[in-house]
Amino acid sequence: MRVATWNVNSAKQRLARLLAWLDQRRPDVVCLQETKLTDDAFDQLLGNELTSRGYAFARHGEAQWNGVAILSRVGLEDVVAGFAGAPEFSGPEARAVSATCGGIRVHCVYVPNGREPNSEHYRYKLAWLAALRELLEHAGPELMVCGDMNIAPADADVFDPDAFRGHTHVTPPERAALAQLQELGLHDVVRERWPHERVFTYWDYRAGMFHQDFGMRIDLVLAGGAVAGRVQAAWVDRQARKGTKPSDHAPVIVDLDEAPDGDIGPVVPPPSAPAAKRRSV
Repeated sequence: MRVATWNVNSAKQRLARLLAWLDQRRPDVVCLQETKLTDDAFDQLLGNELTSRGYAFARHGEAQWNGVAILSRVGLEDVVAGFAGAPEFSGPEARAVSATCGGIRVHCVYVPNGREPNSEHYRYKLAWLAALRELLEHAGPELMVCGDMNIAPADADVFDPDAFRGHTHVTPPERAALAQLQELGLHDVVRERWPHERVFTYWDYRAGMFHQDFGMRIDLVLAGGAVAGRVQAAWVDRQARKGTKPSDHAPVIVDLDEAPDGDIGPVVPPPSAPAAKRRSV
């Protein structure tokens, strides 16, 4: 079973790329973030295209901002939009949806950005992560949490740690909140499979950031023990970040039980530029 997560940064803007990518990579389960569509608009834009490809889908969206979805060709049961106890910021936000797919409870999440340390948005982010941990505390080992976490787990997950000091995504409270999720028995499957490699999933749109490989690894697949033991390949599809009008994120792909493309490395294709450092975010 192939499971993928991708922050598409607007399903409408990325429609042609998304459909071509589904046809190329043929994932069985896909978690999407930042769809930026209401549920009705998602159905109108994508419903027929997904159905014709064999996908059932669950979506939880809003206009212009946020929005998450799960696509599945291996069953879609017990769908829950959002989760009990999730905090709000000026009202509810569409940041989580879960469903059982192929016997695995899949949670698709789009963690709040946080904007500036110690801001209202930052406190909301930490509260949201605490609520997510409470939700998952009694979940079983057949579990996957996939999505844009808006946290780089360690200094190795940013192109230059000095460039990020004083900014969100790398602060000790954020990293501690993510670590507390993993303490529930969740495995960061990409990093566990590739402990020393340079792996990023997000590159700012500013000129040269992608081509110089000035990125961050903030899109994660966290798997319970029973699922983590089935991983045969885990990689970032950097190819999907190339070309015209891409998302600023690349998909993360995890193959369970068998790897149709082999265990092909942490990033496909490899970075187009050697590792380098830059002193500003």
